[in-house]
Amino acid sequence: MMVESNDKGLVIVYTGDGKGKTTAALGLCVRAAGHGNKCLIIQFIKSDWEYGELAAMKCFIPQVEIRPMGVGCIGILGDDKPPAEHQRAATEAMRAAREAVLSEKYDLVILDEIHVAVRYNLITVAEVLALIDAKPKAVNLVLTGRGADPRIIDAADLVTEMKEIKHPFQKGQLSKKGIDY
Repeated sequence: MMVESNDKGLVIVYTGDGKGKTTAALGLCVRAAGHGNKCLIIQFIKSDWEYGELAAMKCFIPQVEIRPMGVGCIGILGDDKPPAEHQRAATEAMRAAREAVLSEKYDLVILDEIHVAVRYNLITVAEVLALIDAKPKAVNLVLTGRGADPRIIDAADLVTEMKEIKHPFQKGQLSKKGIDY
């Protein structure tokens, strides 16, 4: 069977309880940048804390831009910020995402941890679906995070679920620099 090239941008979802959703999206970004594509990563939950991807993506400038727009991990790791602060950050990230996608300046836009923002009611499923519907034909849109809403899954072209089989967290081990962040 012969498969023809297709210029239609995809909506890609990486979800599930297993590790690797952001890692998969970053790998896709590296691949796209290698072909000269302009990429943007907007991080919904992560702040400008010392994540490895922030330093690594600087190597890909000007092809790749990364914007951590969250205020930290909501509800975990000693998070003491009021929900309204998380909601303001997610609302601003969603505004930036919509602006970036509609600008057609980027070939690939990754909305990292957007499913978590939806799950915590920081943004709505309707907002995400509206963005998918408004997406210009050529733009590829990647949505990551645990617990993707079934309506977003239905709207996507490609969905991968990461399934946890075994993780060091189960033995009480903390996050590992260079592996988990």
